[in-house]
Amino acid sequence: MEAETLALAQEMDFSLWGLYARATIIVKLVMWMLVIASFWAWSIIIQKIILYRKARADAAAFDRRFWSGEPLDELFDEIGPEPSGRSERIFAAGMMEWRRSHRNDGGLIAGATARIDRSMDVAISKETEELQSGLQILATIGSTTPFIGLFGTVWGIMNAFIEIAEQQNTSLAVVAPGIAEALLATGLGLLAAIPAVIFYNKLSSDSDRIVGSYEAFADEFATILSRQLDS
Repeated sequence: MEAETLALAQEMDFSLWGLYARATIIVKLVMWMLVIASFWAWSIIIQKIILYRKARADAAAFDRRFWSGEPLDELFDEIGPEPSGRSERIFAAGMMEWRRSHRNDGGLIAGATARIDRSMDVAISKETEELQSGLQILATIGSTTPFIGLFGTVWGIMNAFIEIAEQQNTSLAVVAPGIAEALLATGLGLLAAIPAVIFYNKLSSDSDRIVGSYEAFADEFATILSRQLDS
């Protein structure tokens, strides 16, 4: 009997596909959920890496133009009220409010500095929301997929023990296939969670630095406009 069981175990396919094919429908659904979550996480990661790289490049290019000595009005006329760059949009928000704050006689409406600051703060908030969109999904994937995988493992091991009871055979050759299938769910859960957690922390830090650079630029720009108002 043991020889037959051992021979049957040797004939089983222990590849990833073989383990998936023998799993129960619940464990298969868990595996599919984890695979989809992993692809979703990587799509967000790749998108954010490209987005942040472009945001840093655009900010560096605009900073060179801004500090080149070109008059601010001319620079604003060149980029227009709806530029494509993020730093440019913050600059445009401040400049549009600056121009709206001038009366027909050339004087300034009271409270211009506060309105310019608020306009740039609103622009920064919009850019921050876009930069950080999707990061919470990464955090959710990183925190939940290990438990989803664990659920699949528990379910698979439960079915393995049921099979042991039905066959009344505790041989390792009988136990091993069911446990291996169940542990595959845990492996997939970790495969989805580990990159999600690592890149969530990295991308959150990158996003904070980019937003910090926008806020620093807005402060410097507001200081320049305030100096012109005082003069």
